[in-house]
Amino acid sequence: MTYRPSSHSMRGGLSATVWWLAVILAALSLPVLAQSPGGSQESASQAKNAQGASRTKQVDKQTGKQNSKKTDSSKIPEPLTEYMGRRIAQTMHFQGAPWLIRKTREREENASRMRQELRLKPGMVVCDLGCGNGYHTLPMARMVGSTGRVFAVDIQPQMLYMLRQNLEAQGVNNVTPILGSMFDPRLPDNSIDLVLLVDVYHEFSHPERMLKAIHRSLKPTGVVVLTEYRAEDPKVPIKPLHKMTKAQVTKELNANGFDLVREFDGLPWQHLMFFGKAKPGDDRPPGKTP
Repeated sequence: MTYRPSSHSMRGGLSATVWWLAVILAALSLPVLAQSPGGSQESASQAKNAQGASRTKQVDKQTGKQNSKKTDSSKIPEPLTEYMGRRIAQTMHFQGAPWLIRKTREREENASRMRQELRLKPGMVVCDLGCGNGYHTLPMARMVGSTGRVFAVDIQPQMLYMLRQNLEAQGVNNVTPILGSMFDPRLPDNSIDLVLLVDVYHEFSHPERMLKAIHRSLKPTGVVVLTEYRAEDPKVPIKPLHKMTKAQVTKELNANGFDLVREFDGLPWQHLMFFGKAKPGDDRPPGKTP
């Protein structure tokens, strides 16, 4: 997500090593909240952990959904380095997590206004895809209330461990963490009102597979929301590889079965674009350019 924070934002010296080692060891015990394919994203210890499997089943009962799909990792193509003329950025490492909750973020991005524009309501089922340590997840959980639910997806178990710590500290119980993979967010089908991607989409190494999975997870009236740093504006102090133009975003989403339904241009640095499923008469399945 966005550019890598500089080293001065990290904890220093031996204490940093000890702290991150503790995070990693604790994260390895994190249960996968969907059935894991045999890829390299999940540790073998998670698959063998009976307690974790039991907790996973409990979560599935709460959501009323259970993902029993299995994926043969040998059939997954190699990660892309380019897509539709755009270079794909690498995912920010979990050691950059403190940068996600930096004190200047609200001033730089006006994140509270961005979330306001999502127009979330109590009872909605939403997803924070690429949730990190929960900067947006927790406010979204409050917005949908006790009758709603937030699926918080990340591909790094260390991020989900930090998210769990934040959820427990604040007493939030309407969030379901999910350990996704680079090609599958593991969301329940036809169940989501809104999927939020904040500075995440440009890092997808399998954009078509991810968009197809998101498309499948959305309700007929559901939307996927992309927040990306504006490549059209040289004053936005983000590396070009981590920016996108409106034209590029629209081209890629249109090619994968989505139409632009709304946008908001009032954020300091970012685009905010809402895409719904393409109309049936459009006859454009995911992965096909219009």
